[in-house]
Amino acid sequence: MTDGFINLNKPSGITSHDAVNRVRKILSTKKVGHAGTLDPAACGVLPIAVGRATKFIEYLTDCDKSYRAEILFSIATDSGDLEGEVIARTENFVMPTREEFEKVAAEFIGEIEQTPPKFSAIKINGQKAYDLARKNLSFDMPKRTIKISALRLLDLGNDSATIEVDCGKGTYIRSLAQDLGERLELPSTLRKLIRLRVGNFNLESAHVFEDITAEKLLPIENCLNHLPSFELNENRIRAFTNGLPTTVNLPDAKVLRIISGGKFLGVGRIEHGDLKSSKII
Repeated sequence: MTDGFINLNKPSGITSHDAVNRVRKILSTKKVGHAGTLDPAACGVLPIAVGRATKFIEYLTDCDKSYRAEILFSIATDSGDLEGEVIARTENFVMPTREEFEKVAAEFIGEIEQTPPKFSAIKINGQKAYDLARKNLSFDMPKRTIKISALRLLDLGNDSATIEVDCGKGTYIRSLAQDLGERLELPSTLRKLIRLRVGNFNLESAHVFEDITAEKLLPIENCLNHLPSFELNENRIRAFTNGLPTTVNLPDAKVLRIISGGKFLGVGRIEHGDLKSSKII
């Protein structure tokens, strides 16, 4: 079986699950998964794991991400984007100036609390929030702490703003669009979203479906370069792959990329002076 990652440029209009199914057919293999769901209306970078790479998806979902988003002012929707029902509208309003927008945007940089949209895959008492929302059931979305490391204003139009955002795991750009509008005292919703980057995967090198071949697969180890590496003595390779600990004089570390003689072995962790395997290739 072919193993590795595809840097997919997902088109808008299909789900991440649909994208996985298309890659399965293109590469004629069943063992395929994606790292980090991208909303159907959104497009851009969606890392696709093939074969043994699927075991390492979890180490990509924690990566920082970058987005370009267009926020429409004048309406707000229950989903936070144009797929939802309009819940607020204003006809006559004055757009904020660049200075006003940037002053408000600066308040969102750093670690902040965010309430995810009710139309999301987050589970509430074992059920997906969007299933509860579609049934018009009342429920509260728990707040979560997220990190936004950069928020840049690219363009300010007559009724919209285009921004670029660098953020950490769990950030919802739909919620960010709504929250920015609230602070500017304008109803707002997400009109367009492009994911520019997931970790080391970027839009410039992403492939459309028509270009995907087995030769376009990226080696697993190349896609985990954001993890710190540990060079394992070659005489401990068998022990590592068999799940046996190796004593090391290093502080605890939860996630390490394990290399030996230039060969990628998998991901390990250090606990109480012992190196243990978490995932092996």
